[in-house]
Amino acid sequence: MAVRDILRMGDPRLLRIAQPVREFNTQELHALIRDMFDTMHAANGAGLAAPQIGVDLQLVIFGFRQNQRYPDAPPVPETVLINPTLTALSADMEEGFEGCLSVPGLRGSVPRFKRLRYEGFDQFGMPILRDAEDFHARVVQHEVDHLHGILYPSRIRDFSKFGFTDVMFPDLDPSDDD
Repeated sequence: MAVRDILRMGDPRLLRIAQPVREFNTQELHALIRDMFDTMHAANGAGLAAPQIGVDLQLVIFGFRQNQRYPDAPPVPETVLINPTLTALSADMEEGFEGCLSVPGLRGSVPRFKRLRYEGFDQFGMPILRDAEDFHARVVQHEVDHLHGILYPSRIRDFSKFGFTDVMFPDLDPSDDD
């Protein structure tokens, strides 16, 4: 369909609380999801939230077999998740480096729950209930944060672990973070 422009940090639309999706299985919703996948794939992303393209809805997509931006990450199932809720399955947290298509060229170490359950709906209104751990759980938490107006730099605890990707990770292609 179409690759959409991705909003960047500083745009106030990224700070809004997204509205719930009220209608499922519509032409408009399917077209939006196709555009989101086209946009995510064009940017080599691991996920994308509707607010990142200026759409104020509780809708995230994520998943990949292999991702150039995270070459060591295991596959994450391609998922459409609407009106999500997250429940931590333990108090265990893990630090890990994250980037964001809305914060290009930068990475930072962010604490996230190691295991969680996510619930919501797919584009047809069918319920989704999954347990996730490690990188899969990290991706879901990162994307759902966008629905609450949260960008990952606000979760960083140690700013010595935040910087430009090409400086901190010289073996990665810096264009993969743009």
